[in-house]
Amino acid sequence: MSTSAISIQDEKLKSLGLQKMTVNKEQVVSYSRGLGAASEQNPILVLIHGYPQSSYMWRHLVALLPSDAPIFAPDLPGYGASAPIEDNSKYSIGSTILTALLTEAKRTSSKSLDNIPVVLIGHDRGARVAHHLAVQGFPGVAIKGVCLIDIVPTTVQWEASSKNPAEVVGYFHWPLLANVDLANRLISAFGPGNWCEEMCLRWAGKNPSGLTSFKADDSLAVYRGFFEQPHTLDASNKDYEAGATVDVDVEKGWREKGKKIGVKTLVVYSERYIGKRYDFPQVWSEWVDGKLEFHALGGDVGHFGAEEAPKETAEALKKWLNWL
Repeated sequence: MSTSAISIQDEKLKSLGLQKMTVNKEQVVSYSRGLGAASEQNPILVLIHGYPQSSYMWRHLVALLPSDAPIFAPDLPGYGASAPIEDNSKYSIGSTILTALLTEAKRTSSKSLDNIPVVLIGHDRGARVAHHLAVQGFPGVAIKGVCLIDIVPTTVQWEASSKNPAEVVGYFHWPLLANVDLANRLISAFGPGNWCEEMCLRWAGKNPSGLTSFKADDSLAVYRGFFEQPHTLDASNKDYEAGATVDVDVEKGWREKGKKIGVKTLVVYSERYIGKRYDFPQVWSEWVDGKLEFHALGGDVGHFGAEEAPKETAEALKKWLNWL
């Protein structure tokens, strides 16, 4: 366990008014505030981080969101300070964190909670978790909306790679990491912390202020520290393995049955990078039945929009949340 990474993360998120808790047999670590005050008009914002990060990636955004907004920011199972789980399919991961949310919400609320209203806000792998939860739902939770940051559906990503060699080069880590045993050994030889930092800097944009924002608060030290945990390397590779197998099978089933996201959806993405490879309105219109909106982050912002352009991301979110 990386004590320095945990210490930095704990201190920073505590300074933002978030309380740390570890709950359930899965030992999910989360940072939250105001869960007991959640209502239809003020749903819990569930912030789900991506690869190869932790809930620390939301530090800038939390500071810019309304102070009365209930927030639940977990470390995904196996990532950050959370323990790994056996089943790394996106729905299993999502079910694990929402079960943790229910536990924590009931502990902190004095009123009866039946269907807790939430808005799912996910980045990267976390956005894929949010996508699967939004389509399949979860008992005890009323998903009022979903924001997906910098992804296209998993199936679309794989299909693009099968048609275009440039896509394979750009997303070489997808098939590599899905080969868990090989990836574990290769990355261990390279150095898991080195790998984590290399990928972060590879995917970030070239905007100087964006890079400064991304690196602020010793973020790379936090992400490196967590990623050097052997269980995090293994769990994150198993996350990608599921993304190449069971998650794709699930999404193919949705297509056959016509199952789509049925709630209001906001898609935020980097205009300069992933936005140049996909027609986002066309892609996502085939996967969403609810009201669908988009926000492209300009200015050479890369993959980590919530960290590279937190103000723009926060403004897009606040504007979108007004019509939920």
